[in-house]
Amino acid sequence: MADKIKISRTSEFEFGGPIGILLSVGAFLLLFVIPGTVFYLLLTCNTEEASVLRIPGPLPPLETLWDTTAVTVLLAWISFQAILYMLPMGKVVEGIPLRDKTRLKYKINAFHAMVVSFLLAGVAFVLKLPLSYVYDHFLQLAVGAGFLALALSIFLYFKALAAPDSALAPGGNSGNPIYDFFIGHELNPRIGSFDLKYFCELRPGLIGWCLINLCFLVKEVELRGSPSLSMILVCAFQALYVMDALWNEECILTTMDIVHDGFGFMLAFGDLCWVPFTYSLQAYFLVSHPQELGTFAALCIVLINTVGYIIFRGSNSQKNAFRRNPADPQVAGLKTIPTATGKRLLVSGWWGIVRHPNYLGDLIMALAWSLPCGLSHILPYFYVTYFTVLLIHREARDEHQCMKKYGLAWQEYCRRVPYRMFPYIY
Repeated sequence: MADKIKISRTSEFEFGGPIGILLSVGAFLLLFVIPGTVFYLLLTCNTEEASVLRIPGPLPPLETLWDTTAVTVLLAWISFQAILYMLPMGKVVEGIPLRDKTRLKYKINAFHAMVVSFLLAGVAFVLKLPLSYVYDHFLQLAVGAGFLALALSIFLYFKALAAPDSALAPGGNSGNPIYDFFIGHELNPRIGSFDLKYFCELRPGLIGWCLINLCFLVKEVELRGSPSLSMILVCAFQALYVMDALWNEECILTTMDIVHDGFGFMLAFGDLCWVPFTYSLQAYFLVSHPQELGTFAALCIVLINTVGYIIFRGSNSQKNAFRRNPADPQVAGLKTIPTATGKRLLVSGWWGIVRHPNYLGDLIMALAWSLPCGLSHILPYFYVTYFTVLLIHREARDEHQCMKKYGLAWQEYCRRVPYRMFPYIY
């Protein structure tokens, strides 16, 4: 049945428009620009000035960038997370219906995996294992992660060539091999019941991000005798964010990454390299560029992060409660707009303030993560700058999909809630 479903070619494109050569050039350039950005940021962070406006130099010899031990550590980490994913802990839920009306099953146990990972990290700390290895070989680890992501992407592309049409991603079926390789040709590539995209979305990179921060804190203690308040805040804020994502793991099943985007280089590199090695940039910066933070400033930053988290978690919880059961007492009193699909759109509560309140909360938290690094360098603010661009691009994609899905109802929602992310601004 699934094999007989024919899927039309991708007609809406990212990074270059509908002309074949532009698709190839845009996607091809990004294959180098994205890894190059990671490399540039880490090299810059290691310099005394840490200035993104000055090319860091001299560049390390190429032979020093490949470290077999670092790659072995990465493979061991990914394998360990894969074992935890397959263990009979947590629960199994179904995703949303696919084109052929089937529903894939997903194991929900990422929070369990994080707890086990942190317990083992605690044991390693007590046993005085060299956790500072991560800081000392961070560039080599990043290069290794990039190569692993590339190898996975090549495997994914060739696997997708043998997949039935019904399994292909709506956004990665252009017929242009470079573009489809970058965007992702297959929607939900699996080996047996092991979902490669779903596994990579939450586990090796996100949990690894927190453990990398912990290793940086250990390095700071080695250098200065105790962790700084700035480092503690950065690690605590980001750990809270990751724990929240893993505790609410089931919510990812309705996100664009799972529902619409294929699994290719863009997501593979993002999950395995970009997230752990650029999202940890603030903690990496603080090891070599310590910042004094007063009590009052720290309290203000905590307040900013708290406000962001309240908006982020409150809006997401409201949306998820409404999706599960519109009659839930938490959301039953909220105003809604009926749609032709039979679903209703929230037009009050958090979702009556702006159209994407969860993105607003996300950005406020991102700012709070950077502020402990002081105001004298732009580098620690790369994350909030990049994330602003990413979320503005993502909300434009969201709005486009919602317009196609809900039509006039979405137009009415936009009329009643005119601001996209920032009240009275945008």
